[in-house]
Amino acid sequence: MPEARLGDSGSGLAPASDGWFVVNVRDAEWWTSEPAGPDALKPSGAECAFESPANEFTGLGIRIHVLTPGEPNGLYHSESKQEDFLVLMGECTLLVEGEERTLRQWDFFHAPPGTEHIFIGAGDGPCAIFMVGARGEGMTIRYPVADVAARHDASVPKDTSDPREAYVGRFAPSRRERPSTWHLLPWAE
Repeated sequence: MPEARLGDSGSGLAPASDGWFVVNVRDAEWWTSEPAGPDALKPSGAECAFESPANEFTGLGIRIHVLTPGEPNGLYHSESKQEDFLVLMGECTLLVEGEERTLRQWDFFHAPPGTEHIFIGAGDGPCAIFMVGARGEGMTIRYPVADVAARHDASVPKDTSDPREAYVGRFAPSRRERPSTWHLLPWAE
């Protein structure tokens, strides 16, 4: 297996070819959907996905997602494949199967296939979550209407399995950029 070339497209290094690679989180490419102005759509945090179109991970999705208090990382959903999450720093509220749970640094959440969930930033600073999700043939996603998520503006208005329908007009578009909270993150030192 060849070593992938790493390239910088403005917000850090990402694989520019197929193959294995090593990259430090502080040097990796970051994307943010923080609002750009007063009329911007709702933010959904920032993330380091470690992959790129030139080197997409086929078996696992792996990322670090950073949320500020009150910010969801997306919409309440369930996936047909296993997902797992580890809070690296800060605090968040996990919405899971109609319940709310507070998670803090080093809390681990396992989501078997079909588990409805989403995260909302909480506490008084940024929250960083390490996220891993299985991928592969037959993977599906479902966005159910959920009262617990609606209280945090993280529910769809009607059930759907189409991400484009679920997200249209909901969140600020992602752009290559480190989050505004970068200076507060441990790997930024």
